[in-house]
Amino acid sequence: MGSTKIISYDFGKTKKGEKVTAFEMSNDNGMLVRILDYGCTIQSIVVPDSNGGLRDVVLGYDDILSYENGTSYFGAMVGRYANRIADARFVLDGKEYILEKNENNITHLHGVYTTKIFKSRIENNTLIFYYLSFDGEEGYPGNLSIEVKYALGDDNALTISYKATTDAPTIINLTNHSYFNLNGQDGSTILNHILKLNSSYFTECTKALTLTGKILSVDGTPFDFREEKAIGERWNNNHPQFKIGSGYDHNMILDGNEHELKTICILKGDKSGIIMEALTTEPAVQFYSGNFVQCDNVKKGKNGIYYPQNGGVCFEAQHYPDSMNYPQFPSVVLRPNETYTQKTTYRFMVNK
Repeated sequence: MGSTKIISYDFGKTKKGEKVTAFEMSNDNGMLVRILDYGCTIQSIVVPDSNGGLRDVVLGYDDILSYENGTSYFGAMVGRYANRIADARFVLDGKEYILEKNENNITHLHGVYTTKIFKSRIENNTLIFYYLSFDGEEGYPGNLSIEVKYALGDDNALTISYKATTDAPTIINLTNHSYFNLNGQDGSTILNHILKLNSSYFTECTKALTLTGKILSVDGTPFDFREEKAIGERWNNNHPQFKIGSGYDHNMILDGNEHELKTICILKGDKSGIIMEALTTEPAVQFYSGNFVQCDNVKKGKNGIYYPQNGGVCFEAQHYPDSMNYPQFPSVVLRPNETYTQKTTYRFMVNK
């Protein structure tokens, strides 16, 4: 990847005594990405701002203990199934599977990969992580072999490529759960960030933030960001879906073909002049405006900063939540002799 350099160093030990390694990827533009082998977690993304300074534009913690105790999934690779599965159950090939109810004893959310130490290697200036998710882990069928690659380009683009295979029919939905604040680590919110989101439809939620199976148009709603608007511009809107999520916490269906690389969004920082363009091969993105960041079990983020409500925004490229329980949604089933792939890119620029 051109000028990319990768170094590694000790990031501490987990409560179980497991060694955690941090990997720093950097290019000649001053961009630096720090990734942990704990949960494939993106701990920092440092990029140039419009004044020539550098800003760390993702939320996170300074130490491994905080990542273990935290409840916001800052920067983590989540799975086996990102997002919520209603009643923590699904049927595959006529057999019912019961998962762990890890959210309010009601739903299954994201899974345990966030807490796992991944094996790693560096190849051709690319950072590669591996994990074998065993048959029966959290109730999922099939031994799932996962590979996650991180590559940093000279164009200030961080690309995450996922690949997985299974020895038995299973379901899979992987993503990264980074929270972006293009102002940096200053304790500000993202409500004045300007967003253009490539989505004409979204999936309707229940009060538990699970799905009803209905697909709604963004027309005339606060979910319409097809023309750029400040994230908080319509914050006091009374749309019932907006009230259910206490803001944005919805699966937005991306315009474009499912497996082709397409734009998720363009996000502009209101103080820094930093612009982020996100692209993915996935059919949807969970747009989450950090409505409960302030409720994290760990009260201080990086540099001792208290992250406020709406202190970061997530664009989690993925398939629809609970897809296996709605046959009209794109399939998330992976079978032996098939390969799951996914690619998501976050590219950073500045206003000229």
